[in-house]
Amino acid sequence: MSLRLTIVIMSAFGVISDAILIAFYPQFFEVRYGITSPVHVGAYIAAISIAVMCTLPLWARVARHVETMHLLVYTQLVAGTFGALSAWADTVTGFWVLTMLMFMTKSSYLLMFPYLMRLEKAETHAATIGLLSVVVHIGGIFGAMAGGLALQQFGPRTCLWMMAAGDFVQMGLCLYLIRTGRVVKVLGTAQDTQPSAASPAARRGTLGLILRLSLLMLLFDFSAYLVRPFFSVYWEDISGMRNQMLTGLVFAIPGVVAIVALLINKRATREGRRLLDHTLGNLLLGAAGLLLQASQSVPLVLIGRCLYGWSLFQVIVKLEVTLFKVSTPDAYAKDFSIANFFQNLGVLLSSFGAGVIVSRFGMEVTFVLAAVGLLLTAVLDRWSFGVDRRHAQPAAPADATSAADTTLAGAPHAS
Repeated sequence: MSLRLTIVIMSAFGVISDAILIAFYPQFFEVRYGITSPVHVGAYIAAISIAVMCTLPLWARVARHVETMHLLVYTQLVAGTFGALSAWADTVTGFWVLTMLMFMTKSSYLLMFPYLMRLEKAETHAATIGLLSVVVHIGGIFGAMAGGLALQQFGPRTCLWMMAAGDFVQMGLCLYLIRTGRVVKVLGTAQDTQPSAASPAARRGTLGLILRLSLLMLLFDFSAYLVRPFFSVYWEDISGMRNQMLTGLVFAIPGVVAIVALLINKRATREGRRLLDHTLGNLLLGAAGLLLQASQSVPLVLIGRCLYGWSLFQVIVKLEVTLFKVSTPDAYAKDFSIANFFQNLGVLLSSFGAGVIVSRFGMEVTFVLAAVGLLLTAVLDRWSFGVDRRHAQPAAPADATSAADTTLAGAPHAS
């Protein structure tokens, strides 16, 4: 099994593990601990973001001295152990402590992304990120469906075991790569030991662009994920259907749309046609999709999920491509950790804000506020990058599948 394929599989397991309970934390806390407070659920999901945003920069620093795959063997072992132990946590306090330790250690697997980018040629970054986005969405679909089925049929403890199993599989795949000599070392190479060609002034300019882009990511992630924590409850209320596997499938509709969008874009590129692939247009589509989901009409909600999914796929790919286009290989891990910090801050604020908003005003308001957030993102994007546009070429996501066959390495989980 090649390095490329192995890292893609590792990414898929990481995403699946994260997605098993993400749509069902309200039901999980109610079934296991009798907690029904939306504020508590929002605070817990926000705490996950805090754990990741505070520890990923630490792991990025450690990775300057320890090869990434060797580091992941130990961190994923520890993460899987904490995850398995949380299945026996009798109190909600114990569950919080064990799972936060789990997320603090498992956040290191995000380093696979900048690790991959160092092995890729710059011209293949957009294609690889498009492939990564699809892997993430497929993993999200499978994880949400498997999590809903496991929670409904076997209970919350099984979900936690499944999450831990994903970490152990990642650890095993890292060991496989190391034992078979397929790992490409990046420390101590000529690229790593030579000083950066960029002057201090150029680096300051690059850092300024990274911070501007990170602020854009913060606002986008806050808006995109404000509706996530309680969507499953909202769907079951408006549809009257309490089948959690079906709920998981509806929750994963944006992932299905991302796969379809990739295939449509690829075909359009081959035929010389150009689809709507502009950041502004896609943010407007996303805002429209969010407003449709606030309608409480089942057909309109489903249409809204589709528009929302298309928007997320296109905008996320462009933002990730922009990040690595602005950065330099020797700074990939550092700049990625900076951007990821702001992304998780956006998710943190959205998770905590969702709990407060739902408890006081109802779920519908989160859709409206999220739509306003996407419109503000469009304004900030035009103001920050309207003149010096550094976004990816429009056709890049469409080429992801074909380019994957020729890239040196595979695709770890994109944030």
